[in-house]
Amino acid sequence: MSRSWAEAERVVIRRTRLRVSVLVGSAITVLVAFVGGIAYAMMAHSQDTQVTRELRYNAEHGTPSTPPGCTWLFTLDNGVIDDGVLRVPPGFPLRDDLDAARVSRGVIERTVERNGTKYLVLTQPGDGDGTVQAVFDTRYQIADRQHLLLALAVAEIGGLLAAAVTGLLVGRRAVAPLAEALGRQRRFVTDASHELRTPIARAYTRVQLLARRAAAAELPDDHRAGLDKLAGSIRGLGDVVDDLLLSARLNDESAGLDGRAVDLAALAQAAVATESERASERRITLTVERAAGPLVVAGVETALRRAVDELLANAVRHTPEGGRIDVCLGRGRGGCVELVVADTGEGFDPVEADRLFDRFHRGPGGSERRFGLGLALLREVVTSHGGTVEAIGYPGRGARFTLRLPAAEPDSEVVAGSGVDVPANSGLGIGTSAGVDVAANSGPGIGTDAGVDVAADAGAGADQEITTGYR
Repeated sequence: MSRSWAEAERVVIRRTRLRVSVLVGSAITVLVAFVGGIAYAMMAHSQDTQVTRELRYNAEHGTPSTPPGCTWLFTLDNGVIDDGVLRVPPGFPLRDDLDAARVSRGVIERTVERNGTKYLVLTQPGDGDGTVQAVFDTRYQIADRQHLLLALAVAEIGGLLAAAVTGLLVGRRAVAPLAEALGRQRRFVTDASHELRTPIARAYTRVQLLARRAAAAELPDDHRAGLDKLAGSIRGLGDVVDDLLLSARLNDESAGLDGRAVDLAALAQAAVATESERASERRITLTVERAAGPLVVAGVETALRRAVDELLANAVRHTPEGGRIDVCLGRGRGGCVELVVADTGEGFDPVEADRLFDRFHRGPGGSERRFGLGLALLREVVTSHGGTVEAIGYPGRGARFTLRLPAAEPDSEVVAGSGVDVPANSGLGIGTSAGVDVAANSGPGIGTDAGVDVAADAGAGADQEITTGYR
């Protein structure tokens, strides 16, 4: 499922903390295991060396009647075995080894496991024609090793717990600067967007006034075209600022949306009305089909309006002249409200579906390159409302975008003005934040907040309306 970029940042921070914790914990665990392994290996080697040395000494100088502790001595002389006075473990002596050493006059060493323990057996020639066999019981050495392993296991468990706690603390400390940097980035985006709204509104209003005067003065077409391009550039800059501001606000509000009911069908119809003029200019057929009954969702109306407008504007941007865009609203799976926008435009490669929602992503071959957050903001809005957005592309045959949002409670009161015909991509809302106050057919009366003081110009064509929003 698509995730908002704010949620993606939180996931990155959590993963980074977990990764640092795992690395620190693994390092401590490996260190404890390494030290324990060295200690065990040294102990085992020391025991084996000592047992071998004692066996050889006892075989050469010991007697069956007075063997050392944990040791038994057997002698074979003239076919008679002397096993001493101690009780002999079952299975000993090893008669075959005694006979073999007597014949070969060589040394035979072996390890025998029986009676629930392990015996080291050394058989070698004795004095004269005799043969000596020394047997050592290693049960106490084995017990020491087991005790060491138990101690190492306890130490390893303690090390794991210490590693986990240390890893968490180190992870939090290590990732704290990253989280703080991301928080500062979001605050900077919010503050900068707020500060830029008014000057951009002023610039856009002034360009509109200049365009009116240029038209009234019948200036050359290239002059007026340049003013139109300048207005378009400022409008695009305003769109970027609006996108950044809305995205930052969603990040702060996504944890606690107010849950007000919004009529999604009214928003879609308003978006269609906004794009109908541009669609008709390019001879694009734009249709709307909705299911009967209320199609109400819970959320922030301005954010949802912007998302729906972006979805439709994206379809118009990528649909060639003579194409078709179908907007369908209805109930989807699980009772959610579903908005589908299908076009016959250029489409896209299905493998690019997920990347379309990356911030500032540019698809190859796009006829219109819009610098802004675009579909990334659309996903941000939808996911912050608990919904999903899905894109399916057919290269050269169009695309289909499906937006699904949880339905509001049946008794929810719909927000007044959900169906307002003011386009959501009117950008910065200049009429409010910039202090622009323009009355239709009465000439430009620009508010002082915008810093523009323009007297009514009868020659500018007072019947022309100054569009203070971005359309």
